[in-house]
Order: sequence, then structure tokens, then C-alpha cells
Amino acid sequence: QLVPVAEDTKYAPSETSMGQWVSRHFSSKDDAESLDILVETRASPTAKWAREELEFYNRLEVGDFVDAQDNAGNWYEAIVRATTGETVTVHYAGWASRWDTTVHRRPDQSEPGVSVSISPPAPLWSHTSRWRERVREGDQIEIRQVRSNYDRPKWYRGIVRKVGGDSDAFRDMTGGAALEATEPDDSGENGNKRPLLILNRTQQVLVECPSEKFDSVSTATQNDGKKDYNADPPYIRWVSLYGEEICKQGTHLKVNKASAGPTTVSYDYDERRGQPVEIMKSWNNVHGAGFIRESIRGIPPAPGACGLQNLGNSCFLNSVVQCMNHTEPLKDYFLSGKYTDEINRKNPLGSGGQVAIAYGSLLQEIWGGEFRVIAPRLLKKTIAAFAPQFNNLYQHDSHEFCSFLMDGIHEDLNRVQEKPYVEELEGFGMPDMKAAIESWKNHLLRHDSIIVDHCQGMHRSHVTCPICGRESIKFDVYSSISLPLFREKDCSSIALEVCLEKFAEGEQLDEHNAWYCPNCKKHVCALKMIALWSVPDILILHLKRFTFNHCHVSGNVIRDKIEDKVVFPIDHLDMRPYILGPIDEDAPPVYKLFGVSEHSGATANSGHYTATVRNSQDGHWYRYNDSHVGSSSGDASVTGGAYLLFYQREKNISRWAGMEKVIENEEEPDVDADGFTEVKVKTKKKKKGGGRV
Repeated sequence: QLVPVAEDTKYAPSETSMGQWVSRHFSSKDDAESLDILVETRASPTAKWAREELEFYNRLEVGDFVDAQDNAGNWYEAIVRATTGETVTVHYAGWASRWDTTVHRRPDQSEPGVSVSISPPAPLWSHTSRWRERVREGDQIEIRQVRSNYDRPKWYRGIVRKVGGDSDAFRDMTGGAALEATEPDDSGENGNKRPLLILNRTQQVLVECPSEKFDSVSTATQNDGKKDYNADPPYIRWVSLYGEEICKQGTHLKVNKASAGPTTVSYDYDERRGQPVEIMKSWNNVHGAGFIRESIRGIPPAPGACGLQNLGNSCFLNSVVQCMNHTEPLKDYFLSGKYTDEINRKNPLGSGGQVAIAYGSLLQEIWGGEFRVIAPRLLKKTIAAFAPQFNNLYQHDSHEFCSFLMDGIHEDLNRVQEKPYVEELEGFGMPDMKAAIESWKNHLLRHDSIIVDHCQGMHRSHVTCPICGRESIKFDVYSSISLPLFREKDCSSIALEVCLEKFAEGEQLDEHNAWYCPNCKKHVCALKMIALWSVPDILILHLKRFTFNHCHVSGNVIRDKIEDKVVFPIDHLDMRPYILGPIDEDAPPVYKLFGVSEHSGATANSGHYTATVRNSQDGHWYRYNDSHVGSSSGDASVTGGAYLLFYQREKNISRWAGMEKVIENEEEPDVDADGFTEVKVKTKKKKKGGGRV
């Protein structure tokens, strides 16, 4: 829409203010806001512009917020600190005053002592991003060290833990970094000046800084004096979102691409890979303890291929994280930041979002391209706070940790805010399809998250009492499938297909896993049959290498490990022969391997964990041994140490393990003209002896 000013002949342009002119030509404020371009004409090329004083460069005054360029060509948020008729002095937000610069007020000026290579100031956020308005929980920013001098500050990486509201009461910021007083302060304090707040906005954010030392007295409190977040100072404190204590990521802490090249080690395929791996140990034999374990800047061998520091027998965590890091639906979901919109703080089974935020922050670091080795302290610390079994320096089972992490992410991101009570469905006597659909619908009443979308399937469990013959059929949800391993004579390897077949075979429950029969009213060693009904986009297979047998003589538990090599396909794992439910031909259950969590040692709670992973971006394989990352191959992961297998559907995705499409295509019951639904009655069968059942 072009509106030439000179068309208004009744009011001379030089005598009409901008507000008057707009009121003259527009009937309402909404109409005025639809104006895109305002064009003013003049009588001749040498005539003075009637409203030249309204041009941006002529309106600049002390205290205006602008975008300003430095001598390196970078643009920053800034405030005007001094002006003359030809120049403007700007202070760059987040930088000390020694970097303040005087620039030309207008383009194409040439003033002695003023650099012509620096552009004049521009309207605020015309060259910089409105990143402060888009800050969300889990975002990474830069934050000044608590004890930094304002003239030479030290910057750390911080993580946003909470975003305050625009109208929230001001929170105590005791212990924050010393800031320069740059703006007039009517209160008369601080020499009649106060620290810079862009556009005078007072919104605050709670920021955690894992790298700061323990010598600060800062706390994170609300106005009533209560501690707002359960963390030790100075790791966390409230700061002004629009102040100089924080900056956008990459402002001060940049990647030094010239100083560090890719750190790679080549791991060739070797049959001996199944043997224990010798790695660096400390004096007390705790893996990763006794050494400096911090993040190391540099270029990783591939995007998302960073090593993870061992923080003291934390290789089980590193192994699982490396595999989950390349789980594409989860990776894309977290890197997009969408997870911050789905955090469930009310779920009593979750952590208030802290596990999900810590995991999302770690993925942001891994894929940020700034580090080649990362210390996953925040994730380890957060999980230890909500799962005491991991709050130590012991070795742990990677399968147990994987299950906890996925469940923790699910509960933190559960879209169901209020969980209703749901009766467990008994499927015996119902058609399997109907029982499966109803069971999944019941599941969705209490569980709905990114994990449910792509990582959960259902299996059909059929239990029979050996005493009275009572049967029970249940459709249960799973996130991983534990496959039994059976040693074969004169054979050092086991085919994965055999493990899948053994999984579907019936088993007699022992007394430690007895089933309660409602007829017999006691626990019985029932016969149990399990069949896969549906399989999710992300299929995790757990190879049950560790056995726990009870000695009848001593009563002790005897632990053992099956170290036979399980031969599993790298590509084209076809699960169709093992699925009882419907098959979605648009997204068939054919899978490709993308990660293997490996174990070397005698028991799950000892030894060492590594991972071999297919990079989700470049498609190449890498082996992860804590902080060491090396090139590898898919075949190199097929060893006696393979413990968890991570597969992804090769073609398309099928939400809810295909149940979404099944529910959509569910047949509606026949309803007659009077609104009655036809009910089909089952015909009772006759016994061979002629009796009725």
C-alpha cells in the first residue's frame, strides 16, 4: 500500500504533523496499522524534505536503544550514550564500556576520527535477533561470572531453568555479576544511574551455570524469601532477561576452529572385540575418577559425534546417551525446542521437567558444534536427584538406566495433565483386535508423549493356571524387548532370529514370578505365552546376557554372563514373522540398526560400557569409548559384547506402533433408523459329549 504524502493538498506538508496526517487519511487505528510504506514527495530534487526531522538518523537521542555495528562487522543490541550533530556514541549491550564506539549518525558521512567502515546505528532488532523474547527453558545462553569485574568480565555457559512472566514481582538477584551503571535512575542511587535494561523491561530468568565455583553466596529466592529451586549456589540465580548479565550463545564463547581438529581413532573389525577393553583407570580403580573431567572445545569428527567424559563409572550413561542421541524422532524433537512447550510440571511421577530439560540441554551441546568432548554433569546430577540408585560412583546396568531415562523423559513430557483411574482390561473372551484397541485407548488416557508416539508398542500376554485352567489375556505396553539367549552346543554364535522365536515360546513361571489365580486364590507357576502385537518406530532389543541362579545348597545368587556372539542384521531386520497384530504396509516393520550399547566384563554392574552408533546425519558408523570417538562399521558391533540393540523403522513412521491408523480405521457399529445398535451374540459351542458350555 503506497500513500503519497503530497496528494494531501488541503493541508500543507510542512504544517501538518505525522499524527495529524495519519488521522486525516485513516478512519481508525487498525487502518493506520495496515500502512506499509509512507512516501513523501518534494517539489524539486534540491528542495528540503518537510519531515526530515522524523527520519530515524535525525531522531537519535541519548538513551535510545538501537542496533549498532562494531569494527568487525558484527551487530549488537546497544544504547546511545552521547550524540552530536554528526556522530553517535553507542554502548554495546553485554560488553564493557571500553568497547564503546563513536560512529556516524547518517550514511555516507565522512567525519575526521570516525571510522567509515562501521555503519550508522539502525532500529533495534533490525539487524539483531529478538532472541530474548524467544528464550525458553533448557535454552543455552552466556552468563557473567558472579565475581567478574564489569570492565573485564568472564563468561560461562548457562542453562535457562525458568522464565519469569512479564508482570511477575521482581525477584532478589543477590550475588549477581557487577554491572555498569549506564541509565538514568530517578531514585538518586548509584550516582543517579542504574544498570542497563533494554527497553526498560524487567522480566527475569532463572539461569544455571554448572561451571562456576563454590565460593559464591548467591541464592535463587522469591520475594517471600523461599528458595525457588533446589540447587546449590552459585549454580543457579535469577538475572534480568533484558540486562547485560546474559548474552546470546556465541557472543563471547565462540568455537576456535583453527585450534582444534577432529580427534579420531580408527577401530577396525576384530573378533576379539568381545574381550574386556583396557581403559584408563584411576588409583582406586573407579573408571573416570581422579582426573579433570570438563568439556573440551574443538571440532567433533562429525555433527553430533562428541565424546562424553567419564564422571566416575558413568560409562553406562555415556553408552546409552550416545545411542539415544541418534534416535531421529527424539533428536529432532529436542533440537527443535518443541519439548519446552510440552513440559508437565504437575505430574507426580515426573521430575517437574528437570530430566527432560537436562537431556535437551545436553543434546543442544552435542549438536552445537563447539565441543569435541562434553562432560554430562547436569544430566547425571539431575537423574541422581530423582533416582537415588544412580547417586553414587558404582557401575550400573545400561538397560536399567535406559529404561529409567526413557520413562523419566516420558513422564516429564506427558501431555496428560490429569490422569484418570483406568481399570485393567481382561481380554479373555474378546476378539484380540477389540481387546488391543481398547487396551491402547486406556493407555492413552494416562500416557501421551513423544516416547509413546515412537518408542512404545504392545505385546499380548496369555497366562493359564496349571491347576484349574483359568486363563487371562492382557495387552501390555513395552519400550524394550528382553530376548532370551540359549547356548547351543558346538556353536559360538546365536542368530537373533532364534532369540525372537524363543521369546514367543511358552514358559513355565517359577516361584519368584508366580501368577495370582483368582479362581485358586493363590499364586501359581502358570504357563505364560507372549506374542508381539505391535512394534514402534524405535525398537530396542535387550539381549539377556546376565543370568541369576539360586544355589539350592547355600541359598546364594550365582551370577553368570553369556558371552556368545549374537548375529544380528545391520539392515533389513524384518519383524513381520513375529507380529501377531495388523501390519501397516505404508510403514512396514522392517528395521535398520543405528546403535549398540556394548558391555565387557563379568556382570552388568561391573566392567565397562561402550557404544557403536550410526550417525543420523552422515550415515557413518562411530565407536564411542567415553571421551574417545573413532570411526567404525556396523559389522564391528556384532560381538559377544553387544547388549542393547537400537533399531529404527526403515520406511516412514507409524505413530503409536501403528495403532493410530488402526483406531482411525476402526469400524463403527451398525445403527438402525431408530438409533439402536446391532449386538452380535456368540453361539455357544457344544462339548463332544453333547453338553453345553
